[in-house]
Amino acid sequence: MKPSENKWRPLFIVLGLLAGVGLAAMLIANRQSPAHGEIEPVVPTLTVITVQPLDFQLEARGYGVTRAANSWQAVANLPGRVVERHPRLESGALVRKDTLLLALDPSRYKLAIADIEAELVSLSAELSQLDTEQENTRRLLKLEQTRLVLADQELSRIERLVNSGSVSQSRHDEQQRATLAQRQAVTTLENQLALLPSRKDHLQARIDRAMTRLEQARQDLADTRFVAPYDLRIDEVNIELHQYATAGQRLFRADSIAQAEIETHVPLPTLRRLVGSVLYTAPGPDALDISEQVDFSAIDIEVRLAGAEQIRWPARVTRVASGLDPATRTARVVVVVDAPYERVTPSEHPHMQPGMYVQVYLSTMNRDPLLVIPATALHKNEVYRVTDDNRLERRPVVVAFEQNDLAVISSGLSPGDRIIVDDPVPALDGMAIQPLQGEEQEKRLRARARGKLL
Repeated sequence: MKPSENKWRPLFIVLGLLAGVGLAAMLIANRQSPAHGEIEPVVPTLTVITVQPLDFQLEARGYGVTRAANSWQAVANLPGRVVERHPRLESGALVRKDTLLLALDPSRYKLAIADIEAELVSLSAELSQLDTEQENTRRLLKLEQTRLVLADQELSRIERLVNSGSVSQSRHDEQQRATLAQRQAVTTLENQLALLPSRKDHLQARIDRAMTRLEQARQDLADTRFVAPYDLRIDEVNIELHQYATAGQRLFRADSIAQAEIETHVPLPTLRRLVGSVLYTAPGPDALDISEQVDFSAIDIEVRLAGAEQIRWPARVTRVASGLDPATRTARVVVVVDAPYERVTPSEHPHMQPGMYVQVYLSTMNRDPLLVIPATALHKNEVYRVTDDNRLERRPVVVAFEQNDLAVISSGLSPGDRIIVDDPVPALDGMAIQPLQGEEQEKRLRARARGKLL
């Protein structure tokens, strides 16, 4: 740097500082004070609905596992070798009623029947012989009684002759002995005739015992054949052809395909509300069973396959099982699906097999309309009510129960009240609002209350 340039440098710095101070002074002198004015309050526009009593469909939901309403456990009542086995006696096969599924060797039971029938023929012949003997004895007794009458008459005549001295005493004694012998013959026949009924009773008792044995033998013969008592589906088979079955052995198990049964677990308060709407108005004084007090036919039932709810079956309630489930403390409602193997489309709608995990939906209309609001309109047991001058009022309410995102109000609201269904922030008590009637929300609320939108 040259000496002349260093000489003027401090002067340039001083001039720059003076220029900055002057500019700052000019800005301060020309500044303007901020304008003061009033800010208009913002009134929020909120959607409101009018609370009205609505027809309400009560619903209860539960889960359960399907099972056959009737099952047949085939057990061998007597021993025997398997001589016949139906080719469709395999797990999963469907079999029609009256189909012979299994047969044990019947030879010994047929021989027993033949032996007893022969014994019955012999006993019947003996009984017939006794009848003939009884008839012959009656005829002989009648003859001997006639001879006894004649002998008594002859004895009386001889006694008169003896008294007159016309006949000897020996003749009288001889006639008396003959009369006594005839009376003895009559007595013997009478005794024989008196014993015949007891002999017949003894024979009849033997015949009755033989008939009992014959009936038992015929039952044993029938027990060698296992015929399907109804249309069924084979579950498991534990016997093979030519295998020897022992008495009491389980041979196979099959389920009826007429009905399927589900025991579903329903929360007790929900079930009480449901049952309370279908009670008979005047049950009989002797009604002990719940089915005599509750109109189960008024409850609509639908069973849906868990994980595939498009697969559905209509059902009906048959009973409420005794006691609560010990694990969940829920009521056990038993529903029945009729004809679960009908209307089957394997790719779209399979038949209902035992062991399926299903959802059970129970529903019925409540007897009286209820005050219903959307559950989203609740804020910790409060609702935001709109006053007549369109201000927000935090109103405490009592919720009877909630169902399907709906809340049934038991107290705190009256028909005609308007409530806010939005969630304003902040929600200050007494703040002014601009209400917007939610007609579409009211329409959806009515539909959901009737169970139309699930």
